[in-house]
Amino acid sequence: SRSNPVTYIKAYDAIRELFSNQQLSRIRGYKPKHFSFNVDAGRCETCSGEGYQTVEMQFLADVSLLCEDCQGHRFQDQILEVKYKEKNISDVLDMSVSEALDFFADIKEINNRMQPLFDVGLGYVKLGQSSSTLSGGEAQRVKLASYLVKGGKSSPILFIFDEPSTGLHFHDIGKLMKAFDALIDKGHSIVVIEHNLDIVKCADYVIDLGPEGGIDGGNLLFQGKPEDLLKVKGSHTAAFLKDKMR
Repeated sequence: SRSNPVTYIKAYDAIRELFSNQQLSRIRGYKPKHFSFNVDAGRCETCSGEGYQTVEMQFLADVSLLCEDCQGHRFQDQILEVKYKEKNISDVLDMSVSEALDFFADIKEINNRMQPLFDVGLGYVKLGQSSSTLSGGEAQRVKLASYLVKGGKSSPILFIFDEPSTGLHFHDIGKLMKAFDALIDKGHSIVVIEHNLDIVKCADYVIDLGPEGGIDGGNLLFQGKPEDLLKVKGSHTAAFLKDKMR
């Protein structure tokens, strides 16, 4: 619950450094650690920087309540007095990736690290959103973004994605495909388990299992190029893929 997109891609380090360099921070002696919700320097100690307090229920599921001291802002009041472009650290964490890219447009170090999140279709996700609230597809795309940040520094990797299109608007499928292409251009390989036909049609190689699901499936119906799959009469995938391949 303490992890979020902006910490995972290491952009938060540069953001904390930026806030520690503001005039008020220098006067008060604030360091980057004072703008972290993971250490006891500037975070709200009542909720330990979570923004919420968990109330344990004896016979029911635990209940999360907004912290009475920080009101969900996660930091002490004096830390929130430090601002950059009229925004404090809590305001920044509440921004979406798209909003943050505009806000930090003139800071290359921060923007370069956040851009991959936008490129994989996560422009709507908030910087401080808990990783535990992300869907499986969103979590996979955050990890994909982290590898795009690394560029060509890592050795060739085989990536296996399980339904990465989950939760994506169809306009963002194109962004996801560009991210896949970027990984492939860097020498990586990708295996995708997917039902989205906009992704299936772009594959270099398709393995189609069926003909049905569960105990009526599991048979190899086809393997090869998407356009050749259209010739397989017993494939449900082929039947629907025809419209996408026109």
